[in-house]
Amino acid sequence: MPESAAPLDPAALRALAENASAWPFEEARKIVARLKKKPKDEVIFETGYGPSGLPHIGTFGEVARTTMVRHAFRVLTEDKIATRLIAFSDDMDGLRKVPDNIPNKELVAAHLGKPLTRVPDPFGTHDSFGAHNNARLRAFLDAFGFDYEFLSSTECYTSGRFDAALRKVLARFDAVMAVMLPSLREERAASYSPFLPVCPRTGVVLQVPIVARDVDAGTVSYDDPDTGERVTVPVTGGACKLQWKPDWAMRWVALGVDYEMAGKDLIDSVKLSGEICRALGGTPPEGFNYELFLDDKGQKISKSKGNGLTIDEWLRYASPESLSLFMYREPKAAKRLYFDVIPRHVDEYAQYLDGYQRQDMKQRLANPVWHIHAGRPPAVEVPISFSMLLNLVSASNAENAETLWGFIGRYWPGVTPQSHPKLDQQVQYAIHYFRDFVLPAKRFREPTDAERAALLDLRDALSQLAADASAEAIQEVVYEVGRREPFLDQKKKGKDGQPGVSLDWFNLLYQVLLGQEKGPRFGSFAAIYGLKNTIDMIDGALARSA
Repeated sequence: MPESAAPLDPAALRALAENASAWPFEEARKIVARLKKKPKDEVIFETGYGPSGLPHIGTFGEVARTTMVRHAFRVLTEDKIATRLIAFSDDMDGLRKVPDNIPNKELVAAHLGKPLTRVPDPFGTHDSFGAHNNARLRAFLDAFGFDYEFLSSTECYTSGRFDAALRKVLARFDAVMAVMLPSLREERAASYSPFLPVCPRTGVVLQVPIVARDVDAGTVSYDDPDTGERVTVPVTGGACKLQWKPDWAMRWVALGVDYEMAGKDLIDSVKLSGEICRALGGTPPEGFNYELFLDDKGQKISKSKGNGLTIDEWLRYASPESLSLFMYREPKAAKRLYFDVIPRHVDEYAQYLDGYQRQDMKQRLANPVWHIHAGRPPAVEVPISFSMLLNLVSASNAENAETLWGFIGRYWPGVTPQSHPKLDQQVQYAIHYFRDFVLPAKRFREPTDAERAALLDLRDALSQLAADASAEAIQEVVYEVGRREPFLDQKKKGKDGQPGVSLDWFNLLYQVLLGQEKGPRFGSFAAIYGLKNTIDMIDGALARSA
């Protein structure tokens, strides 16, 4: 460990953090400035979740990113101010449409308009659809080790937790309407009300005009759209809920929220909710608007459509840490969230973790792994890249972990699943990824006559090497054969001044031997895979094209 990277006392760490450029520190400094204007004994961070569809990675990303800001804030305040992270579920919202990616759609369709916690669970595992999706979210957050407090909108409304804030909305009804009406179309504005009564007769969340309100009694009245009967209900106790923008503002006031981020598509909503929050006598939380995740077609991922990646899908192929790295990087840039981004993030996480060991403390505060692991990154354990594992699986068509461990154990004696459990996980991830994505896309092309001759030269040259030849020695042979026609590139120069090797040579190795467009550094691959296995692979490719 570099001397300057030794553990620092809280004051010294804070001094470095005050000038750190990493975005979690930039966000945390906004909260510090907020407290200087209005001191508090406890800072509340919040993330919101709409459980109308199954939890997706965007939800996880919001919790992960907010957790990073929370830790940065604790460093900046030397952990002297208490913090809480609330994961809030808007499960009292009325279900507007049946999601595409659920079973028993007919069961759910019969309950459209009702709060999610009153819609039957199509999976048959919980009391309601809302409870099912809440449990899915909580199970993952718990498995990942997030420190959070889960709050249900239904519970907060029905328990009376929001009653005082709801009465405040009723008392300042006109001020709330003054904020909302300019943002609505004329037709919508004519019937708009911040209060949505929950029909006592049907259980549906009603979008109806409020025809009377009684601030002292804490009630609103509306005309039942089916019977025409005038109905009066309290705004408290879960008899009403709020439209979502007033609801968001009311929640900030009721819970004392100091920080909440939101997607770029909600910029206008954040502004309106902030104005309503001020109308209620509160101060809108700090936060920033992150960019949206896109699927493989460049479309915004959606819970109801089920496009893009789910949490479970990412974790079938890679570690939670790699997912956290994806979330950490460039939060204000739109990013494709699809299967092909996974291998790169697995390997880049490993590279950041390896580099962390050699950095001083200032550099470490800019390293993503410091934020991913709340200042305590683990030791490096994985001696082989994920991309290399994928290529080993691809070359050997490994159907089980034992085959891969045979290659690994031979190249790194003493490295076993027991001694390197993280690597054992990577092996399983690589097998899953290969079976689902690499194998179906494998396309071996036939070599030309000139390429066959070059592969024969490579085979003969490799056969002259010792069985335990180093990766560097093998790579030099690969370069030496590649420097012959037709792959010699006179425009390129190696470190020794010799002519370079055309990319066509490496494309040949990948496409003819591995059946893919990209591949590893061939010397490293052959050293781990084994020279005999590599030679056999070349023989097999030549036999296929004979």
